Amino acid sequence: MTIPTGPRHRISRAEARGGVPAPRPDQGPPPPDDTDLERLLALVARGDQDAFETLYDRLSGPAFGLVRKVLRDPAQSEEVTQEVMLEVWRSAARFDPARGSATTWALTIAHRRAVDRVRSETASAEREQRSAPPPSSVDDVAETVEASMDAEQVRRCLDGLSEIQREAITLAYYGGYTYPQVATKLEVALGTVKTRIRDGLMRLGNCLGRSW
Repeated sequence: MTIPTGPRHRISRAEARGGVPAPRPDQGPPPPDDTDLERLLALVARGDQDAFETLYDRLSGPAFGLVRKVLRDPAQSEEVTQEVMLEVWRSAARFDPARGSATTWALTIAHRRAVDRVRSETASAEREQRSAPPPSSVDDVAETVEASMDAEQVRRCLDGLSEIQREAITLAYYGGYTYPQVATKLEVALGTVKTRIRDGLMRLGNCLGRSW
């Protein structure tokens, strides 16, 4: 599996100067030998950039595969994989072979990063949902319109509606028909009636200089 290594996905030269080498553009095979990976991690812990390039080639593919299973989205998976490999570079000295293999250690980092991204995205969506104002129902708008307009204003503003909007609103709010009855009477779908009434009520509100 090859991870794109264009400018957006590579570890930057600035980071390389700070101790993180830029990965090679080719992607090698999956890690064949954990003993070899442990040796490479020991070298990376001492700041060996060549060892990190080799480690990157061997671990970034499996890390990307795991992250992709969690996130699904390819672009986000690529970003998180770069974060994973950067963490591997920075924390190589903390790897303890007595607690598990090098592959397991790196993939644990990958899984944690992927889960963190999911939680972050979920929390962001929930915040946006909580901050959004609740939509006004058609009936709420209708009651407000009826309560705030006198008869003359209603007639004048009704004249400004389209014929289909005026017909639906007149039947529902002056003829006493229910929405299903209006739909039957006009021989249109119930959803169409609701849309006409909703749009007509919004125009009535605007006619009075109100914002709903």
